[in-house]
Amino acid sequence: MSVKEEIKEYIASQPEPKRSEMQALHQLTIKALPGCKLWFDNGKNSDNKTVNNPTIGYGFYTIKYADGKTRDFFKIGLSANKTGISVYILGIKDKKYLAETYGKKLGKASVTGYCIKFKTLKDINIDVLEAAIRYGGQEQNEKSE
Repeated sequence: MSVKEEIKEYIASQPEPKRSEMQALHQLTIKALPGCKLWFDNGKNSDNKTVNNPTIGYGFYTIKYADGKTRDFFKIGLSANKTGISVYILGIKDKKYLAETYGKKLGKASVTGYCIKFKTLKDINIDVLEAAIRYGGQEQNEKSE
């Protein structure tokens, strides 16, 4: 199955209204980051055990770990969870940047150093979310673990 097919199947597996909101966010992210690499992480480890929620990924960067190892990964992640939707913006060195720049303008959302979490699209300012996604997708800093 291709990445695009996995993404389509994942979105289709969500109950409404989350399905429609995930589809809208997927389209918004593709529009904000034209030509970006698409990823799909099914949330399972090498033993086929679920370790996190499935995530749609966008863009590309290389994570550099403290031990010198590297890993290719996505910059923006979109994931449905029990209480809503999470948008991950990875690779930003300043862990206060998202909250300070977008937090107050987003609406009813929880913002950490790399994650914007909200219950429904109606609760947030979609233009501000798009600006954060665009920033994260274009941000060239590499993440160190």
